[in-house]
Amino acid sequence: MPGKDRDEESGKYTTSYSDSDFVNAIRHLDGMAGTSEIADEVGCTRRTAYTRLKSIDEKGDIESREVGNSLIWIVSE
Repeated sequence: MPGKDRDEESGKYTTSYSDSDFVNAIRHLDGMAGTSEIADEVGCTRRTAYTRLKSIDEKGDIESREVGNSLIWIVSE
């Protein structure tokens, strides 16, 4: 499975995407982007991207802004 590693003992998949993969994707997309664009750039599902972006947002490394019915993600600097 792309972007996931399987733990040999448990058989469960673990993500191999780092926070920096998502932050760098935003930077590569002109410093702001929607969830789907970031997911495409990283190579993961939209749901995975959204979950990870929310987690990174809580840490303060990125910010989200609501534009209409969409969230735009911006690197905090």
